[in-house]
Amino acid sequence: MELLLIRHGLPLRRENTDGSPADPPLSGQGHDQAAALAGWLPGGGQIDRVYSSPMRRAQETAQPVADQLGLEIEIEPRVSEYDRESSAYVPIEELKRTDYEAWREFMKQGYPPGMDLTEFYQAVVAGLGDIVADNKGRRVAVFCHGGVINAWASTVMEFDFRLFFNPMYTSVNRFYASTEGIQSIGSLNETAHLRGIDPRP
Repeated sequence: MELLLIRHGLPLRRENTDGSPADPPLSGQGHDQAAALAGWLPGGGQIDRVYSSPMRRAQETAQPVADQLGLEIEIEPRVSEYDRESSAYVPIEELKRTDYEAWREFMKQGYPPGMDLTEFYQAVVAGLGDIVADNKGRRVAVFCHGGVINAWASTVMEFDFRLFFNPMYTSVNRFYASTEGIQSIGSLNETAHLRGIDPRP
């Protein structure tokens, strides 16, 4: 089976003062990225099912693709991002511009200070593992997050989980699983659909 892990489009910055989860929507540029993806992705072959993280930025990216394919979006909570409970969301590129020291610290550690990603990693592997097991011989698209894509890529490459690359907004990351259980990577960070659209904020 072919597993397409697709990062969401560019979201808005959101910082909630009441402590509730930020869960931002897509920005105008993020919607443009999602529309470009929807116009391009189905041309690569049949997609049998569309899954999404419950987070708003992932669902809003998935919707144009699901509409184009005539498929319902199936929600998989285990592919939520590690910051799902955070009251603030600042796109990493914006953080670099507005608070360089905070960005530098984040990039050195690879994730927010003090955060244990063990539970997150285990949930991602279990959730995507179930999707793979339920879709033998199919091609499925999962709209998710950069941390999720890094977690699954680490598993397939058989090294300890770390955030080792930065998936671009609406990038397509292809993974394969054989009936014998052999997993492999087809590609990382495909962004052909963004020609003419700057993938950065």
